[in-house]
Amino acid sequence: MSDVAAPDLDGHTAFITGTTRGIGKEIALSLADRGCNVVSTGKTVDDTDADLDGTIHETATECEACGVDAHAIQLDLRDAEEVAAAATEAIDVFGEVDIVINNASAIEIASVESMPANRFDLLTAVNVRGTYLTSRAFVPHLREIGGGQILTNAPPVAMDRGPGKAAYAWSKMGMTFVTLSLAGELEAAGIAANAFWPVTAIDTRATRYFGMGTEDDWRSPAIVADTVLELLDRDSSFTGNAVYDEEILREAGVDDFAEYNLTEGDPAALSAQMFDPDYERPA
Repeated sequence: MSDVAAPDLDGHTAFITGTTRGIGKEIALSLADRGCNVVSTGKTVDDTDADLDGTIHETATECEACGVDAHAIQLDLRDAEEVAAAATEAIDVFGEVDIVINNASAIEIASVESMPANRFDLLTAVNVRGTYLTSRAFVPHLREIGGGQILTNAPPVAMDRGPGKAAYAWSKMGMTFVTLSLAGELEAAGIAANAFWPVTAIDTRATRYFGMGTEDDWRSPAIVADTVLELLDRDSSFTGNAVYDEEILREAGVDDFAEYNLTEGDPAALSAQMFDPDYERPA
C-alpha cells in the first residue's frame, strides 16, 4: 500500500456496500488498517457451495484483525426496506456512521438488442437505484452529526451514448449523477459527496469473467482503495467531484504506479475509455 494515503481514521465508521471480495473488500481492509470501524455489507453470507470464495462475515473478521470493530449485514440493494433497515442497524450498532461508500454494482456488457428488460432492470436497480437508496438512508443521520462523506465507485459523466453497453453505462453514470447531485444538496451541511473511478481495468471477478483485457491491462484493487483513503483525507470543501484514481494519487505525490500493476509496463486506460472514448492521460 502506498505510504501517501495515510489518514488517521480512528473513531470513524464506514458503511461499505459490496465488501465480499474485490474492490469493496480491499477498501474495507484499507480503512480498517487506518483505524476505521467497518460495516461490511453484501449478499453472500455462506460461500460453501458458491463458485467464488468470500463472505461479508469473513471481511468483517479480517477488519477486526486490524484492531477495529466491524459488523456484517446481509443486504440486497434492490430492496428499499432492507437498505433502510441496514442503515438503522449500522447506526444503532456504532452510534455514528460518518462515511458511506457506494461500491457494489452489477455489470453486464451487452447491446440494447441483446439485453432483455429484466437484465436492464437489474443493472438499474443495483447500481443507480442502490446508490440512491443507500445514500438517502444516511442523509438524515449525516445532517444530525454535522458532516461526513459519501463516496461512490462510478465514472465521470463524459459521453451521451454507449453503443454495445448502454444499460451498464447508463447505470454507472447514474450513480455519479446521484452522487454529484447530493453534493449540491448537502454542501451547506458540511457533507461531502464525490465519485471515484480507476483509469485502468482492475483485477476483479467481473474483469476476468468478461475478458476485459489480460493481466497486462490490470491493476490491483489497492489503487482504488488508496484513492478512497486520499479522498477521506480531504475536508468537506472537496465535494461535487468525479475523479480518476491516477489524478487523485498524482496530487498526493504519487508519480510511479508500478506497485499497483500486475505485470511490468503501464496498463492502458481501458476503464476510463469505457466511459470516455476520447480520454487521454495528461502529458
